[in-house]
Amino acid sequence: MPAAHTSLHSSLTDHYDAPAHAGSAPLLVRLESAFRAAGCDPARLSLDEVAGIDQLHLGGRRASRHLAALGRLASGERVLDVGCGTGGASRLLADEFGCEVVGVDITAAFVEVAEWLSAMTGLHRETRFLCADAARMPLPDGGFDAVWCQHALMNMPDVSTVLGEWRRLLVPGGRVLLHEVVAGDNPGPLALPVPWASRPAESHLQARAELEARLAEAGFVLEALEDVTEGALAWRQKHSRREASEPPVGPGLPGPGLIFGERFVEMGRNLRDNLAAGKVRILAGCWRRA
Repeated sequence: MPAAHTSLHSSLTDHYDAPAHAGSAPLLVRLESAFRAAGCDPARLSLDEVAGIDQLHLGGRRASRHLAALGRLASGERVLDVGCGTGGASRLLADEFGCEVVGVDITAAFVEVAEWLSAMTGLHRETRFLCADAARMPLPDGGFDAVWCQHALMNMPDVSTVLGEWRRLLVPGGRVLLHEVVAGDNPGPLALPVPWASRPAESHLQARAELEARLAEAGFVLEALEDVTEGALAWRQKHSRREASEPPVGPGLPGPGLIFGERFVEMGRNLRDNLAAGKVRILAGCWRRA
């Protein structure tokens, strides 16, 4: 394994699976216990019950549905979900849009949980998951109708190589559906930690113009692009208020705090403040392979 890949893998694993590295049980074990405590059967879960743990991007399921509509996803299409995390978008696309989805993530604990959640929600036939670096995916050329990516490029230092992989893996005329955090007009340093980074070296935000230029250079033609920052900020403000309030009586369904630990409230608050200060913006767009 190349040294750069090893370093990236270690850094992201430390960030996204920090509680396990601090001595807690593996994520899958923690999840099973949390679902039981909430009165759920871990062997038979609904998509509503798992939504809090598998929709780790701004806007949750609503943002994913909006992106799917923007990219005109259709039943039977083959979708590659890059940076799939625990697989929430993969399952949503399979369940609501009839897609066949392969999810890829560099964090092994996420891939293990994604496979488990798909099995427990009855979507294991429509989704499968692979632990791999997005810059080097062991998948055949032209195997997908669409590449899907939500809040993941900002963890990838070699964006040009990643985009080249997307072009290789797409059929001619295939689409890139992107929901991404980009640098805002405020050049001040980010308030850290945020959900995608604990240290500046882990965050690879691009400006909107830079991202558009790189996609064009990689051979992708813009079809639709929206700045959805206002809605994302309102969503984050709502959730920050909820996270800062008194905990409910009794255990509830597991949420992002189970992955990130006690620091998640601070991450959410910092993300809200970075959005409000114009340090980051959120884009949703569709590009087509030329």
